[in-house]
Amino acid sequence: MRRGRWLEVCWYGVLAALAAAAQIRRAGGAEYVVAPGGNNGAAGTSAAPWATLQHAADVVGPGDRVIVKAGAYQGFYLDTSGTTADPIEFFAEPGVLINTPTNGAGNQDGINLELASHIIIDGFSVTGMPRAGIRSVGLDDDMAEFVTIRNVHAYDNGRWGIFTGHVNDLLIENNETSGSVREHGIYVSNSGDRPVIRHNVTWGNHGAGIHMNGDASQGGDGLITGALVSGNRVYGNAANINGGGFGGGSGINMDGVQNSRIENNLLYDNHASGISLFAQDGAAGSSGNVVVNNTIHQASNGRWALNIQNESTNNTVLNNVLVTQNSFRGAIDVSPDSLTGMVSDYNAVISRFTTNGGDSILTLAQWQTATGQDAHSLSATPAELFENWSGGDYRLRSGSPAINRGTGASAPPVDINGTSRPNGAVDIGAFEVAAATGSAADFNVDGAVDAADLSSWRSAFGTGAAADADDDGDSDGHDFLLWQRDASANLSEAMAARAVPEPATATLALATLAALGRLVQRVRVPSR
Repeated sequence: MRRGRWLEVCWYGVLAALAAAAQIRRAGGAEYVVAPGGNNGAAGTSAAPWATLQHAADVVGPGDRVIVKAGAYQGFYLDTSGTTADPIEFFAEPGVLINTPTNGAGNQDGINLELASHIIIDGFSVTGMPRAGIRSVGLDDDMAEFVTIRNVHAYDNGRWGIFTGHVNDLLIENNETSGSVREHGIYVSNSGDRPVIRHNVTWGNHGAGIHMNGDASQGGDGLITGALVSGNRVYGNAANINGGGFGGGSGINMDGVQNSRIENNLLYDNHASGISLFAQDGAAGSSGNVVVNNTIHQASNGRWALNIQNESTNNTVLNNVLVTQNSFRGAIDVSPDSLTGMVSDYNAVISRFTTNGGDSILTLAQWQTATGQDAHSLSATPAELFENWSGGDYRLRSGSPAINRGTGASAPPVDINGTSRPNGAVDIGAFEVAAATGSAADFNVDGAVDAADLSSWRSAFGTGAAADADDDGDSDGHDFLLWQRDASANLSEAMAARAVPEPATATLALATLAALGRLVQRVRVPSR
């Protein structure tokens, strides 16, 4: 068998094993298919698919999975729940677009989950909805729970890209939300505890990129607790949408959010504040949070990089880059009633602070003397810190003063890209300068074995030894196999380091491995 065909068959064998394992999860349910040209009176199989998403939503029960084939669709309304062991999943293949609102609950949203728990929504694109691209809500006395929204592209929707209310144990990951006309990219609201919002890209929204609001007026305790906001890229928000003027809302807004972690996020070119901890609708201030290893670079018309107000006490602020292009606003604006219990240190900042909304400005040295904070922090400019910030490259440049100047205390074990952090002196900001991996499959010598090395291998294949992992003098299929081994190992380590409880843990692990499989299976090794 030719080498190229052998590699392809081997990898398809791995995927087949993963698919078989995934079927075990659905032992208690059925798999249905929706496709253009289908018939709702058919069996709902691949050979005889249904026509509409709403018909599928009307039929499904615990453990069922709906596979949606490429095409344009009307949205759907779902009020049926799965179970812990058997969630309901709607999985969209590439090319699925919802561009007409659902008929249910006011015809406002693309996908509307009402009092539905143990649901997985994966892979849809949703645009042009009057209200939300995807909406999931419970009640204050009947919370929804364990809803997963992933791999969604929600763009140019009327109010929100993704909206949730009264949902516990929510997972929002790997989505892109942009162009929300009146409000926010991602909005998590109404006393839902333990949300995980990670690895999303949210940009160009009229309001906040990510807005979290306990909102006591809607019942419940009015607080969001135990949140993890990690690894998100948030830029260009509070933007001028369709000539409507600049909106409000920070890159990451937290209103009544307590005992949570905000880590490894990259925020830039936002036009209100960077990260805000406060109380407006929430029942109390945003207290007891850890804000660690974030990179925040504010636009020239933006507000403060970190904004802490309204008795938002006992917050920890470590290893953050807090800089701006604004000529008078700066690193931290904190109200006097929020200084209680605050710990801020090991940050790279622009030398401007305030405790009165900017009426007076403190230098870093004055801030240190007045508050006792930031004893180990340093002042630096974006040009000194970043590789090429004007081109959107916020990695730390060679010689950056932020390298090895952070503390390992409270630092996440990996950075925004999954690069491991050391136990001791870590880098300040969301990006860790990668140490040598020791892997010969690190073809571009950036300290990580990842998709960039795969690109290097493809360019070098058959032309020389530029991607020679096995040291045999050429770049060939065996070097690819060594890259595959080390890339898979690095992904597994990163997953283990950042593991959090979430619905159907085994299923999500399989999905992650399958995603790596989809990346690799596109690479066919040429035969000689």
